[in-house]
Amino acid sequence: MARRWYGRDGGLSARMYLTMFGLGLIYVVFISVLIAAGAGAIFVLVIAGGFALVQLLFGDKLALASMRAQVTTPEQAPELHAVVERLCQLSDIPKPKVAVSRVDLPNAFAAGHNRRTATVCVTTGLMEKLEPRELEGVIAHELAHIANRDVIVMTVAGFLATVAGLLIRFSFYSGMAGGRGRDNSAVVFLAVVVVSVVVYVLSFLLLRALSRYREYAADRGAAMMTGAPAQLAAALGRISGEMSRIPSRDLRAAEGMNAFFIMPAVAKGFSLSSLVATHPPTEKRIARLLAMQATLDANPGSVL
Repeated sequence: MARRWYGRDGGLSARMYLTMFGLGLIYVVFISVLIAAGAGAIFVLVIAGGFALVQLLFGDKLALASMRAQVTTPEQAPELHAVVERLCQLSDIPKPKVAVSRVDLPNAFAAGHNRRTATVCVTTGLMEKLEPRELEGVIAHELAHIANRDVIVMTVAGFLATVAGLLIRFSFYSGMAGGRGRDNSAVVFLAVVVVSVVVYVLSFLLLRALSRYREYAADRGAAMMTGAPAQLAAALGRISGEMSRIPSRDLRAAEGMNAFFIMPAVAKGFSLSSLVATHPPTEKRIARLLAMQATLDANPGSVL
């Protein structure tokens, strides 16, 4: 019997819209400054649009490639596909593609710009270290990201955060900085650099705030899908413990995917402040999940 899916998280939806609106406004101002500084409007729009199109069409493939992941068939990974298919049937959501990354790092992520192209990827390290019900909780978490449609927002928004630097680089090499005479070139270049830094910082903070909230929303979605929040809580605790055993070199190599991982790959001895962290503290996530479990135990059938 299918579980009732209570729809997308209202708080997450509001934050996604506000984040995209904020980023759009920031980049309108940024592009206006570039044009005013001497860059051709067509040049700026073509470069920005081209990069955005590439990210939309190939962002999921780039994410999978960065983790050396391969999409699998049910014959290649029958147990993994069975878990994904069962959760999708319980929650009445489309089954995504399933990929496996053969690395020791215990982690998982979802990629894709819509539900039809979505992919859930897990690492061999995760499958080897988690119990079956813990793995189910992690996969449910990633399916909740897809159901909430926050993957596309993070994909596009994360890409926009890099456009400022790329546009500056291309514009500078094309002669933008010196387009208005040698006497004015230094002032123009400095103004553009300052604006690009401000744009990057604002984009960075907006994305981090959205990223933290979407993890809470996906945790809640996983709890609703499985009806067992404690499964995911146990998985998060185990992943956190196993992460400390991964060599710092391997953690640093995977840091570029932190915003998408269920657990950030953070090198030993390194801590992130609450302002710039991609994820909420693991302890708080576990505490919330255990509180949900207590609610379900006390009131079976209640809405989380």
